[in-house]
Amino acid sequence: MTDAVSEHLVPKTDQQIPEFLDYLGIPGLADIHVHFLPEPMLQKVWAYFDQAEQSYGRPWPITYRMDEESRIKRLREIGVVAIPALSYAHKAGMARWLNEWAQDFSSRVSGALHCATFYPEPGVGNYVQEAIDAGAQLFKLHIQVGGFTPNDVQLDEAWRALEHEQIPVVIHAGSAPLDGSFTGPQHVRRLLEKFPELVLVIAHMGMPEYHEFADLAEEFVGVHLDTTMVGTDFTNGFAPMPDSYINRLPALQDKIILGSDYPNIPYAYAHQIEALARLGLGRTWLRAVLWENGARLLGLSGEAASSTDS
Repeated sequence: MTDAVSEHLVPKTDQQIPEFLDYLGIPGLADIHVHFLPEPMLQKVWAYFDQAEQSYGRPWPITYRMDEESRIKRLREIGVVAIPALSYAHKAGMARWLNEWAQDFSSRVSGALHCATFYPEPGVGNYVQEAIDAGAQLFKLHIQVGGFTPNDVQLDEAWRALEHEQIPVVIHAGSAPLDGSFTGPQHVRRLLEKFPELVLVIAHMGMPEYHEFADLAEEFVGVHLDTTMVGTDFTNGFAPMPDSYINRLPALQDKIILGSDYPNIPYAYAHQIEALARLGLGRTWLRAVLWENGARLLGLSGEAASSTDS
C-alpha cells in the first residue's frame, strides 16, 4: 500500500480540509501558531499589513478579516482542535496585560489554549511564573518585532522556569520576512547553550536560515520547527526552501509541527496544507506534522470543541 498522497484529495478550499483529514486518518489539526489579540491591537496589526508593500515590497491582504466569533467558528469548521491565542510584546509594560487578556480568552472560549508572552524588563520572571501557575500552556516571542536578544540576562529567570516546566515557546527568530538586530540562529544557539532543555518551536522553520535552525532541531531534544507560511506560493516568492533542505524533512518528521499564522495570512488556510502535501513526503509524514507532533507537545486528545461554543 503506497504512502503517497492522492493529489485529487489535497484541499484547495477550507471546506475540503475535513475530508482530507479523514483520508489521513487523523482527528483534526494541531496548529500551534494562531493569533488572537485584543481588538485594538488586532486592528493595528491589520493596518500594518495593509501597508505591507512599504515594508515587504508586496501586498499582504488579510484573508480572515472577520470578527472574533467568525474567526473561531472557521477554525473549528476546518478541524483545529485547540485554539492558540498567540501574542507578543514589543515594549516594556505590554506583556502582563496581554497575558491577562489571553487568560481571559482561554476561559471564555471553549477549546482555547492558555497562552502567554514575555519581554526583557524588570519583573519578567515574576509574571512568567504567575502565568505558569495560572495554567499557561504555550508562550510566544517575536525577536524581530520585539527588538531584543533572547539571551538578555533579564530573561534568565523566565527561561529557567519554562525549561523546568517544559512549557513550549513559539519563537520567531529567523530573518524573514524581515531581519532584525537579533534575528538569526546564532542567538538561539547561545540561548540553548545556557538552557539546553528548553522546548522551543522555531516559527516559520526559521526561514530563511532553514538549515541552521534544522541543525538546532537535530542537536537539541526540545527544539521543534513550525510550518507557518513555509512552502506557500506567497513565501516561495522571497524565501523558498532549497531542495537540500526539503531532503532533510523526512528525518525531521517528529520535530515538525503545523503552524499557519491564521488569521493574518494572504491566502486561504487550505493553501498551507496544500503546500505541505505537495512536498511529496507522504501520508505518514503529513499525519505527524498536521496532528501527531503538535498534539503530543500540547497534550491534545483529539476531541474538538463544539462549533456552537464561543
